[in-house]
Amino acid sequence: MNHFDPKVLAKLKSLYLRARSVVDGVMIGIHPSRAKGLSAEFEEHREYSQGDDLRRMDWKAYGKFDRYFIKEYRETTNLKAHILLDTSSSMNYASDGWSKFDYGATLTASLSYLILKQQDAVGLTLFSDRIEKRIPPKAAHGYLFAILKELEERHPGGETRVGSVLQDLAGSLRRRGLVILISDLLDEYEEVLKGLKQIRSRGSEVMVFHLLDRDELEFPFEKPSLFQDMEEEIKLLVDPRSIRFAYLKTIHSLIEDYRSACASYLIDYHLFNTSIGLDKALIQYLIWRQKFRPHL
Repeated sequence: MNHFDPKVLAKLKSLYLRARSVVDGVMIGIHPSRAKGLSAEFEEHREYSQGDDLRRMDWKAYGKFDRYFIKEYRETTNLKAHILLDTSSSMNYASDGWSKFDYGATLTASLSYLILKQQDAVGLTLFSDRIEKRIPPKAAHGYLFAILKELEERHPGGETRVGSVLQDLAGSLRRRGLVILISDLLDEYEEVLKGLKQIRSRGSEVMVFHLLDRDELEFPFEKPSLFQDMEEEIKLLVDPRSIRFAYLKTIHSLIEDYRSACASYLIDYHLFNTSIGLDKALIQYLIWRQKFRPHL
Protein backbone atom coordinates (compact mmCIF):
# COMPACT_ATOMS: atom_id res chain seq x y z
CA MET A 1 0.00 0.00 0.00
CA ASN A 2 1.22 3.53 -0.75
CA HIS A 3 1.01 5.70 2.35
CA PHE A 4 0.56 9.45 2.19
CA ASP A 5 3.67 11.37 3.16
CA PRO A 6 2.99 14.36 5.46
CA LYS A 7 4.68 16.67 2.96
CA VAL A 8 2.26 15.57 0.23
CA LEU A 9 -0.77 16.00 2.49
CA ALA A 10 0.41 19.44 3.56
CA LYS A 11 0.22 20.59 -0.05
CA LEU A 12 -3.49 19.80 -0.23
CA LYS A 13 -5.23 23.09 0.49
CA SER A 14 -8.52 21.61 1.55
CA LEU A 15 -8.65 19.92 4.94
CA TYR A 16 -11.60 17.93 3.61
CA LEU A 17 -9.48 16.46 0.84
CA ARG A 18 -6.72 15.70 3.30
CA ALA A 19 -9.19 13.89 5.55
CA ARG A 20 -10.65 11.91 2.65
CA SER A 21 -7.17 10.99 1.46
CA VAL A 22 -6.31 9.57 4.86
CA VAL A 23 -9.61 7.72 5.30
CA ASP A 24 -9.42 6.27 1.80
CA GLY A 25 -5.96 5.00 2.74
CA VAL A 26 -7.21 3.41 5.92
CA MET A 27 -10.44 1.82 4.61
CA ILE A 28 -11.37 0.37 7.97
CA GLY A 29 -13.97 1.14 10.69
CA ILE A 30 -12.96 2.50 14.06
CA HIS A 31 -15.45 0.75 16.36
CA PRO A 32 -16.88 -2.53 14.98
CA SER A 33 -19.34 -4.04 17.43
CA ARG A 34 -19.96 -7.71 18.00
CA ALA A 35 -23.20 -7.13 19.84
CA LYS A 36 -26.47 -7.92 18.11
CA GLY A 37 -29.60 -5.82 17.90
CA LEU A 38 -32.17 -4.15 15.69
CA SER A 39 -30.28 -1.08 14.65
CA ALA A 40 -27.91 -2.01 11.90
CA GLU A 41 -26.58 -4.22 9.22
CA PHE A 42 -27.72 -7.74 8.44
CA GLU A 43 -25.36 -10.43 9.69
CA GLU A 44 -26.89 -13.93 9.51
CA HIS A 45 -30.01 -16.13 9.61
CA ARG A 46 -31.17 -18.52 12.30
CA GLU A 47 -34.29 -20.64 12.55
CA TYR A 48 -37.35 -19.10 14.14
CA SER A 49 -38.05 -19.89 17.80
CA GLN A 50 -41.29 -19.18 19.65
CA GLY A 51 -41.22 -15.67 21.06
CA ASP A 52 -38.95 -14.20 18.36
CA ASP A 53 -39.87 -10.80 16.96
CA LEU A 54 -41.95 -11.47 13.82
CA ARG A 55 -40.77 -8.17 12.33
CA ARG A 56 -37.40 -9.86 11.81
CA MET A 57 -38.90 -12.78 9.88
CA ASP A 58 -37.32 -13.33 6.45
CA TRP A 59 -40.34 -14.17 4.29
CA LYS A 60 -38.23 -14.57 1.17
CA ALA A 61 -36.26 -17.31 2.90
CA TYR A 62 -39.55 -18.96 3.92
CA GLY A 63 -40.73 -18.95 0.31
CA LYS A 64 -37.48 -20.55 -0.81
CA PHE A 65 -36.95 -23.13 1.95
CA ASP A 66 -40.48 -23.56 3.37
CA ARG A 67 -39.02 -22.91 6.82
CA TYR A 68 -39.11 -19.88 9.08
CA PHE A 69 -35.90 -17.89 9.50
CA ILE A 70 -35.12 -14.83 11.61
CA LYS A 71 -32.67 -12.17 10.46
CA GLU A 72 -29.98 -11.34 12.97
CA TYR A 73 -28.17 -8.04 12.88
CA ARG A 74 -24.88 -6.64 14.01
CA GLU A 75 -25.48 -3.65 16.20
CA THR A 76 -24.04 -0.33 15.19
CA THR A 77 -23.96 1.55 18.45
CA ASN A 78 -25.27 5.10 18.61
CA LEU A 79 -21.82 6.37 19.43
CA LYS A 80 -21.20 9.92 20.62
CA ALA A 81 -17.57 10.82 20.06
CA HIS A 82 -15.87 13.86 21.59
CA ILE A 83 -12.57 14.80 19.94
CA LEU A 84 -10.31 17.05 22.04
CA LEU A 85 -7.54 18.77 20.07
CA ASP A 86 -4.67 20.59 21.76
CA THR A 87 -4.18 24.06 20.21
CA SER A 88 -1.48 25.35 22.57
CA SER A 89 1.70 27.01 21.30
CA SER A 90 3.81 23.87 21.63
CA MET A 91 1.69 22.23 18.91
CA ASN A 92 3.23 24.74 16.46
CA TYR A 93 6.54 22.88 16.47
CA ALA A 94 7.60 21.49 13.10
CA SER A 95 10.98 20.04 12.17
CA ASP A 96 10.11 19.27 8.58
CA GLY A 97 7.26 21.40 7.28
CA TRP A 98 4.22 19.85 8.99
CA SER A 99 3.58 20.99 12.55
CA LYS A 100 2.08 18.87 15.30
CA PHE A 101 -1.04 21.00 15.00
CA ASP A 102 -1.29 20.37 11.23
CA TYR A 103 -0.97 16.66 11.90
CA GLY A 104 -3.48 16.78 14.76
CA ALA A 105 -5.98 18.84 12.76
CA THR A 106 -5.81 16.37 9.87
CA LEU A 107 -6.17 13.46 12.29
CA THR A 108 -9.19 15.19 13.83
CA ALA A 109 -10.75 15.80 10.42
CA SER A 110 -10.08 12.20 9.34
CA LEU A 111 -11.61 10.70 12.47
CA SER A 112 -14.62 13.04 12.20
CA TYR A 113 -15.13 12.01 8.58
CA LEU A 114 -14.84 8.33 9.48
CA ILE A 115 -17.18 8.53 12.48
CA LEU A 116 -19.85 10.46 10.55
CA LYS A 117 -19.52 8.02 7.66
CA GLN A 118 -20.48 5.31 10.14
CA GLN A 119 -23.60 7.35 11.02
CA ASP A 120 -22.38 8.12 14.52
CA ALA A 121 -22.15 11.52 16.21
CA VAL A 122 -18.96 13.50 16.61
CA GLY A 123 -18.13 16.75 18.37
CA LEU A 124 -15.02 18.88 18.72
CA THR A 125 -13.33 20.62 21.64
CA LEU A 126 -10.35 22.89 20.97
CA PHE A 127 -8.26 23.76 24.02
CA SER A 128 -5.02 25.26 25.31
CA ASP A 129 -4.96 26.16 29.02
CA ARG A 130 -8.76 26.33 28.80
CA ILE A 131 -11.51 25.29 26.41
CA GLU A 132 -11.31 27.62 23.41
CA LYS A 133 -14.20 26.22 21.38
CA ARG A 134 -16.68 23.43 21.86
CA ILE A 135 -18.99 21.92 19.24
CA PRO A 136 -21.40 19.31 20.69
CA PRO A 137 -21.65 15.90 18.98
CA LYS A 138 -24.09 15.50 16.09
CA ALA A 139 -24.54 12.76 13.50
CA ALA A 140 -25.42 14.89 10.44
CA HIS A 141 -22.84 14.45 7.67
CA GLY A 142 -23.01 18.15 6.82
CA TYR A 143 -21.77 18.77 10.36
CA LEU A 144 -18.30 17.81 9.15
CA PHE A 145 -17.89 21.19 7.49
CA ALA A 146 -18.58 23.04 10.76
CA ILE A 147 -15.75 21.05 12.32
CA LEU A 148 -13.43 21.64 9.36
CA LYS A 149 -14.15 25.38 9.45
CA GLU A 150 -13.05 25.59 13.08
CA LEU A 151 -9.90 23.61 12.36
CA GLU A 152 -8.94 25.69 9.33
CA GLU A 153 -9.43 28.99 11.17
CA ARG A 154 -7.60 27.99 14.35
CA HIS A 155 -4.08 29.24 15.05
CA PRO A 156 -2.28 27.56 17.97
CA GLY A 157 -1.41 29.73 20.95
CA GLY A 158 -1.31 29.80 24.72
CA GLU A 159 -0.07 27.41 27.37
CA THR A 160 -1.08 23.77 27.86
CA ARG A 161 -3.42 22.64 30.62
CA VAL A 162 -4.53 19.21 29.42
CA GLY A 163 -5.32 17.93 32.90
CA SER A 164 -7.70 20.71 33.94
CA VAL A 165 -9.50 20.62 30.58
CA LEU A 166 -10.06 16.86 30.92
CA GLN A 167 -11.37 17.32 34.44
CA ASP A 168 -13.79 20.03 33.27
CA LEU A 169 -15.00 17.79 30.45
CA ALA A 170 -15.52 14.84 32.80
CA GLY A 171 -17.92 16.94 34.85
CA SER A 172 -19.97 17.88 31.79
CA LEU A 173 -20.43 14.44 30.23
CA ARG A 174 -24.09 13.43 30.44
CA ARG A 175 -23.81 9.94 29.00
CA ARG A 176 -21.22 7.37 28.08
CA GLY A 177 -19.39 7.91 24.83
CA LEU A 178 -15.99 7.98 23.22
CA VAL A 179 -13.45 10.64 24.18
CA ILE A 180 -10.45 11.06 21.87
CA LEU A 181 -7.59 13.21 23.14
CA ILE A 182 -5.10 14.50 20.55
CA SER A 183 -2.17 16.32 22.15
CA ASP A 184 1.59 16.43 22.66
CA LEU A 185 0.80 16.02 26.40
CA LEU A 186 3.34 18.65 27.46
CA ASP A 187 1.67 19.14 30.81
CA GLU A 188 1.97 17.75 34.34
CA TYR A 189 1.73 13.97 34.00
CA GLU A 190 -0.24 13.45 37.22
CA GLU A 191 -2.83 16.07 36.26
CA VAL A 192 -3.33 14.57 32.81
CA LEU A 193 -3.73 11.09 34.27
CA LYS A 194 -6.19 12.40 36.87
CA GLY A 195 -8.37 13.86 34.12
CA LEU A 196 -8.22 10.69 32.02
CA LYS A 197 -9.19 8.56 35.02
CA GLN A 198 -12.16 10.81 35.79
CA ILE A 199 -13.52 10.46 32.26
CA ARG A 200 -12.94 6.69 32.28
CA SER A 201 -14.66 6.32 35.66
CA ARG A 202 -17.83 7.79 34.15
CA GLY A 203 -18.01 4.88 31.72
CA SER A 204 -16.71 6.56 28.58
CA GLU A 205 -14.19 4.86 26.36
CA VAL A 206 -10.99 6.90 26.05
CA MET A 207 -8.35 7.09 23.33
CA VAL A 208 -5.14 9.09 23.72
CA PHE A 209 -3.25 10.01 20.56
CA HIS A 210 0.11 11.37 21.68
CA LEU A 211 1.69 13.52 18.95
CA LEU A 212 5.42 14.16 18.99
CA ASP A 213 7.75 15.52 16.36
CA ARG A 214 10.70 13.41 15.22
CA ASP A 215 13.06 15.97 16.81
CA GLU A 216 11.33 15.48 20.15
CA LEU A 217 11.70 11.72 19.90
CA GLU A 218 15.29 11.58 18.59
CA PHE A 219 16.88 14.90 19.67
CA PRO A 220 19.20 14.94 16.63
CA PHE A 221 20.87 18.29 17.35
CA GLU A 222 24.67 18.42 17.29
CA LYS A 223 25.83 22.04 17.47
CA PRO A 224 25.31 24.46 20.37
CA SER A 225 21.87 25.93 19.79
CA LEU A 226 19.44 28.44 21.23
CA PHE A 227 16.40 26.48 22.44
CA GLN A 228 13.14 28.33 23.05
CA ASP A 229 10.14 27.30 25.11
CA MET A 230 7.24 27.76 22.69
CA GLU A 231 4.75 28.56 25.45
CA GLU A 232 6.73 30.69 27.91
CA GLU A 233 9.24 32.16 25.42
CA ILE A 234 12.20 31.21 27.61
CA LYS A 235 15.44 30.95 25.63
CA LEU A 236 18.47 28.90 26.61
CA LEU A 237 21.80 28.37 24.85
CA VAL A 238 22.73 24.69 25.20
CA ASP A 239 25.23 22.19 23.83
CA PRO A 240 22.81 19.39 22.80
CA ARG A 241 25.44 16.69 23.25
CA SER A 242 25.64 17.45 26.96
CA ILE A 243 21.94 16.83 27.59
CA ARG A 244 20.95 14.31 24.90
CA PHE A 245 21.16 11.21 27.09
CA ALA A 246 19.19 12.77 29.96
CA TYR A 247 16.59 14.25 27.60
CA LEU A 248 15.99 10.99 25.71
CA LYS A 249 15.76 9.05 28.96
CA THR A 250 13.18 11.52 30.29
CA ILE A 251 10.97 11.65 27.19
CA HIS A 252 10.94 7.88 26.66
CA SER A 253 10.25 7.27 30.36
CA LEU A 254 7.31 9.65 30.10
CA ILE A 255 5.98 7.79 27.06
CA GLU A 256 6.25 4.45 28.87
CA ASP A 257 4.58 5.91 31.97
CA TYR A 258 1.62 7.05 29.85
CA ARG A 259 1.48 3.73 28.03
CA SER A 260 1.51 1.71 31.25
CA ALA A 261 -0.92 3.92 33.19
CA CYS A 262 -3.40 4.05 30.31
CA ALA A 263 -3.27 0.27 29.88
CA SER A 264 -4.09 -0.24 33.56
CA TYR A 265 -7.31 1.77 33.12
CA LEU A 266 -8.23 0.25 29.73
CA ILE A 267 -7.46 3.54 28.00
CA ASP A 268 -6.07 3.28 24.48
CA TYR A 269 -2.72 5.03 24.18
CA HIS A 270 -0.97 5.42 20.84
CA LEU A 271 2.15 7.43 20.05
CA PHE A 272 2.18 9.24 16.70
CA ASN A 273 5.51 10.30 15.21
CA THR A 274 4.43 13.20 12.98
CA SER A 275 7.03 12.28 10.36
CA ILE A 276 5.10 9.07 9.61
CA GLY A 277 2.25 9.09 7.10
CA LEU A 278 -1.04 9.58 8.94
CA ASP A 279 -2.93 6.77 7.21
CA LYS A 280 -0.11 4.36 8.02
CA ALA A 281 -0.13 5.45 11.67
CA LEU A 282 -3.92 5.02 11.87
CA ILE A 283 -3.75 1.56 10.32
CA GLN A 284 -1.14 0.52 12.89
CA TYR A 285 -3.40 1.75 15.68
CA LEU A 286 -6.55 0.09 14.33
CA ILE A 287 -4.77 -3.24 13.88
CA TRP A 288 -3.58 -3.00 17.48
CA ARG A 289 -7.10 -2.12 18.61
CA GLN A 290 -8.70 -5.08 16.86
CA LYS A 291 -6.14 -7.37 18.47
CA PHE A 292 -6.14 -6.04 22.03
CA ARG A 293 -9.57 -4.40 22.37
CA PRO A 294 -11.85 -6.76 20.41
CA HIS A 295 -14.56 -6.50 23.07
CA LEU A 296 -14.90 -2.70 22.82
